[in-house]
Amino acid sequence: MALELIPIGTILSVLTNQIIKTAHAAKDIVYEKESFKVLSKHLLDIEPVLMELQRQELNNSQAARLALESLEADVKKANNLVEKYKNRARFYLLVRCRHIVQEVQEVTRDIGRSLASLSLANTEVLSSISDQVNRLQNEMQRVEFEASHSQLQIVEKLRQGLIEQKLDQDFANDMLEQIAMAVGVPVEPSEISKELANFRKDKEEAASRKERAEVFFLEQVIELLSRADAARDFEEVKKQYEQRVQAIERYDSREEYVIPLSSFLCRINGTVMVDPVSLCTGTTCERAAITAWFESGEGTDPETGELLEDTSLRTNLPLRQSIEEWRERNYCLMIRSSKVKLSSGVDASVEEALNQMRNLMRENSINKDWIAVEGLNDIVITILGNSHNKDVKRKILITLKDFVEGHARNKEKMVESQGWDHIIPCLGRDPIISKAAVELLYELLQNRSGWDMSACRKLSQQCSAIIFLVTLLKGPVQESAEIAEKILLKLFDVDDEIIASAARAGWYKPLIDRIIHGSESSRISMVQKVVNMELVDLDLRLLGEEGIIPHLIEMASGNIEAKELSLSALVKLSGCRANKELIAAAGGVHFIVNLMFSSHQRSIIIVRCCELLEKISSDDDGVKYFVDEDGNQLDLEEIVTNLLTLQQNPNSAHNVRRPALNALLGVCKFEARLVKKAVLTVNGVSLVLPFLDDSDSEIREIAINLLFLFSQHEPEGVVEYLLRPRRLEALVGFLENEDKDDVKMAAAGLLANLPKSERSLTTKLIELDGLQALINILRNGTMEAKENALSALFRFTDPTNLESQRILVEAGAYPLLVNFLRANSVTAKARAAALIGNLSMNSQKLTVVSKSAFCWCFRPSGIPSCAAHGEVHETAYEAIQTLSTLVHEGYPQRGANVLHKYEAIIPILDILSWGTDSLKEEALGLLEKVFVSKEMAENYGSKARFLLVGLTGRNIQADGHLMRKAARVLSLLERYSKSSTSIIPGL
Repeated sequence: MALELIPIGTILSVLTNQIIKTAHAAKDIVYEKESFKVLSKHLLDIEPVLMELQRQELNNSQAARLALESLEADVKKANNLVEKYKNRARFYLLVRCRHIVQEVQEVTRDIGRSLASLSLANTEVLSSISDQVNRLQNEMQRVEFEASHSQLQIVEKLRQGLIEQKLDQDFANDMLEQIAMAVGVPVEPSEISKELANFRKDKEEAASRKERAEVFFLEQVIELLSRADAARDFEEVKKQYEQRVQAIERYDSREEYVIPLSSFLCRINGTVMVDPVSLCTGTTCERAAITAWFESGEGTDPETGELLEDTSLRTNLPLRQSIEEWRERNYCLMIRSSKVKLSSGVDASVEEALNQMRNLMRENSINKDWIAVEGLNDIVITILGNSHNKDVKRKILITLKDFVEGHARNKEKMVESQGWDHIIPCLGRDPIISKAAVELLYELLQNRSGWDMSACRKLSQQCSAIIFLVTLLKGPVQESAEIAEKILLKLFDVDDEIIASAARAGWYKPLIDRIIHGSESSRISMVQKVVNMELVDLDLRLLGEEGIIPHLIEMASGNIEAKELSLSALVKLSGCRANKELIAAAGGVHFIVNLMFSSHQRSIIIVRCCELLEKISSDDDGVKYFVDEDGNQLDLEEIVTNLLTLQQNPNSAHNVRRPALNALLGVCKFEARLVKKAVLTVNGVSLVLPFLDDSDSEIREIAINLLFLFSQHEPEGVVEYLLRPRRLEALVGFLENEDKDDVKMAAAGLLANLPKSERSLTTKLIELDGLQALINILRNGTMEAKENALSALFRFTDPTNLESQRILVEAGAYPLLVNFLRANSVTAKARAAALIGNLSMNSQKLTVVSKSAFCWCFRPSGIPSCAAHGEVHETAYEAIQTLSTLVHEGYPQRGANVLHKYEAIIPILDILSWGTDSLKEEALGLLEKVFVSKEMAENYGSKARFLLVGLTGRNIQADGHLMRKAARVLSLLERYSKSSTSIIPGL
């Protein structure tokens, strides 16, 4: 129906709506979008023109109606164009890009011309916007569109290849990859299959439109792309292989090669042709060879020598197909042969088969599929897991890399099969095998667009793989290290937990980098992993050396979560001595002390601070770490005071009290002035004593250690507490603790510090088997515990308390005391000697002790010595005093004979040559009693005279007392001397 019957206002309204609809549709085209976007913009610019015409009621003239009719037809053409291309296959859009651009350009120019006609028919009406209309119609009539240069390059390369009949595998793979990447299609078989299916639909649609040239071109493109590896349908490939296998069944199983027909050979170079072409004479040659023949100036048939008038070349497709079939049969023969060799179990045959497989895959990528169809890859993987031959393992890994390289389906199958499990252990083999393994692993993790995240996620679940990769990263082979690092860094993106796994394997840098440079959430996550990791001392030291500590201290100034986590990590790191120095140097101890004792801190923060101070102070010289960032000593007295003040809070939980007490112990046990401060100023004894009854055994044990220190300054308060009901039983329990040597040492030391005058305490200890517990410590305790136990035994050897001495001797203490005279500890020797001295004062009454046992202290050893010989002065002094108790003035002969029998007199004489004056004086006192015996004087007179004369010849003003004592002993010897002349003038 003619437009004359429709009101012109209605026509304008309908046309306006059509333009808007087409403009929006054009804007949504995703391919060649720049051209369609310009078309859309111009259409939208026309809308105001039509609106102006409606507003001013344009003239209902014939010219106006014709112009509108033309514009409507052009807009409809544009709309059809948009509809035609908006849902096309992306491959189709690229190969037709030049034609599409031309169509869009043409329709845009047509609309511009129609707009110009409309404006001429309505000059007066459009006068107010004439400039705008003129500019718009001029732009649209002159618009020029062009496909992108990269797209045109691809299309031109494709067109030229089709003209030259390039149908080989490499060209097909190359073109498919370029086209897919250009249009954003992943080069994966599933995606390519979908795209080619859509491409075929577009070809069928073109056929329905009778566009024969287009259809012919599309058929050629589809055939070429379908040859590419990524376009192969596995079932079709399998079917093709089975057909070729049927064709070789008549060949002997040992046969590996079928001789080519003579027609397959190039008439120029005599090799089997790849791209055979025919001359006008019917002679066939390899395209490259005949092209070079002509370019060299030859113009004859290379076979007949006939001069050629026509040098054009025709592709010989039937011959090419026959040659391909011949090659594929040979492939099948080689695959069959390789399978037999792989199954032989002979290493040499296996290596030969692997070489054949690699050659097959290099020659034609179709063999990657056919090898998979025949299952050779599965056989090879099984051999990899079972073989102990290094060369075989290496070649298998290299062959498998060729098998999966650029082949998504083979990669996927290997990742999902047991092959994954056999490849990963090879990462831990010798450098040659591990290098091949890591290269294969890297290839398995790649796809055409980059990393295969699905495969990466699967690898991230293999803990052993992370350990092996870190080992390679830190190994001597640079190539392996670089690949291992790439893989690990990508796995970190998959799962943060891998960073912790790498750290556990010894690679801490990524974890520390996240803590230093990561986001707040990442830093917290990484610190949490440090807290949760099980780390040995070497790991802790490495973390500290990598620089994590200053950043943890910085984090401790953050919110409550960051504070608690960073403090927990510092507690963990402080388990390593080297890290304590780093924490102190970074001002960490100073920071912790200030944080801990600042007001309104949450209990969990106080707990972590206490734990950190506990760790810091646990070394033998832990106090040295209590410094600020400049190395200045912190106020230890204030720290001790604050730690004790913490204990005054009745609501303090065990997790606060325990580390705080331990920190207090760590600070106090190396500084006597701090102990005194704690006892006298802060009343530490009364604060700590109640903890002996605490329900937590560890707190009780720390308390006994503290009380041992405190009791040196305030023993009375401890005695009063211990004499209350059940308190002393608890102390004896500490003495009997078989698991904690430090507890036994502290309990014994505490008893040693308590006043010896408290006889009721002594009696109760005997009743509660406390004495026996001390004797057991002498047998089994550490040397420090033994020293304290010896000191504690003095309360049982009081010479005025014969009963307690008897009980001590009956308990078997005396032989133990004698043994201590030969101990390595000077303190133990001196205390044992003094205890023996106390007992010796009542030796006549303690008849239970046999003479042989009583005199063990004089038994000779490998080196002639006695209790005094060779000892330092303090021990020797105690020993001489003890020996003196054996030689009573009333009957000195008996005691002197005992000393003589056990060879003790010579060592005592030796003291006169090396001892201090006080020790010499003590020895002279004992010798004065010994040489009352004529027999002793005669036996030892010769040696004694020489030593005594030396002492009597000293300057009397220097030490007259010692000289006079020596003279008295010498006079005793002179009394029994056979010589009538005294060797000392005046005697």
